Order: sequence, then C-alpha cells, then structure tokens
Amino acid sequence: MSGLVPPVLTPLVKRISVLLAEDHAIVRHGIRLLIETSDDIEIVGEANTGREAVQLAGKLRPEIVVMDIAMPLLNGLEATRQILKAFPSVKVLILSAHSDAEYVEQVVKAGARGYLLKQSSGEVLAKAIRELHQGRTFFSPSIARRLQDGFQKSADGVGLQKKSNHQLTSRESELLQLIAEGLANKQIASELKISIKTVEKHRQHLMEKLQIHDIAGLTRFAISAGIVESSIQSTVSTDMPAK
Repeated sequence: MSGLVPPVLTPLVKRISVLLAEDHAIVRHGIRLLIETSDDIEIVGEANTGREAVQLAGKLRPEIVVMDIAMPLLNGLEATRQILKAFPSVKVLILSAHSDAEYVEQVVKAGARGYLLKQSSGEVLAKAIRELHQGRTFFSPSIARRLQDGFQKSADGVGLQKKSNHQLTSRESELLQLIAEGLANKQIASELKISIKTVEKHRQHLMEKLQIHDIAGLTRFAISAGIVESSIQSTVSTDMPAK
C-alpha cells in the first residue's frame, strides 16, 4: 500500500466585515470593486442613505463602516454618532471628497477612527480598513496635518470656534437636514416617525435657537455647518423674505 500524503488544509481566515454607506450608486460600485480585491475584507451590506446605514449597522453588525459624509435624509456625521452610540465596538472610516478642517474635526469628535479622501487608492483604503480593525486610527496625510494644526491651535487657545454658539442636538440636526432637503412637515413626520404637530414644534424651536426665520436661511446654515451639500442651495431661492 503506497503511502498517501494527506493534503495540507489552509485554515479559513475570517474576513473583515464592512458596511459601505455611499449615496451615489456608481461610486459605491467602484468602492466595492476596490475593496473586494482584498481577500481579507468583504462587503456585507450597502446603504444609500445615512438612516439606512444606521439600520443596517444594527442588523448586520459590521466591524467597519465606510461612510460618506454627504448622505441624504441623515448625513454621515449624524449617522456616525448614532451608530457609535448604539454599537460602540463598530469602527467608522470616513471616505469623503471634503477635506475642510471643520468636517474633519466634527467627525473625529463624533467618534470616527479614520478619514480618507476619495482620491485615495484602493490599496490605501484596504490598509485603512485593516488599521481600524486592529484598533488603530488612519488618516490621509493632508487630513492628519489638519488635525495636528487643529490640536496646536487648541493648545494655544485659538481653536476653531465657528458655529460653537449653535450646538444642535441629534434630533435638531436631523430635522435641519430634512428641512434643507426640501421635505414638507408631513414627509418629515413620516421619516422621523413623529407627529406633524411635533415637527412644527421642533421647527419653531430650531428657528428660535438659530435666530433664522426662513427656509432659505436654514438651508444656508445647514450648508455652512456641513449638514448638507452645497448643491442643495441651487434648489432654494436666496431671495425668500424672512417671516
């Protein structure tokens, strides 16, 4: 009887589970293709709104969420806050075209562990995912420099104070985004699962808090605060009179 050498079985390596949150389908598809070239990473779900990202994070429990900031219905910043509040073990990697210092500061404060610009290569994206999975942080070089500059300014007592007088709650940020995106009270009530009367009450309180009394003004504020993209501005008349 000839001795047969049994084949050597390579143990299966558990792949890093990733939820991809990006509202542009063609961009989402491209990112998926880039990530799936890595044998140790898999996309377990895709979300095209921030609210869907929060729901899928709860359903799928991914290890990493790759999140765009400019997401409809619920922006990536607020979605990050809600995901990390409910599931602290999840790591969020921001993938955005925006490199503004204020965007970066806000997502870091929200708990994101990494921030990549969309022009980054697939290899860098995969590396960032692995770094976050290992419990480390990862930032594009230009973002890292902005963070370092921000920390230095804070140490010197100069930090960015823009919008600090208008700290919005999570619910206020959600409402402001939906208003800026042009949803009517009935649609907002349906989206947030609250009554129309409650929406009206929240809207009035938001206007009083910000001292802004028209939709165009709220939209401009939402854009300047990074809650919605500037492209929304074109759908709102800047000549609307204050009420």
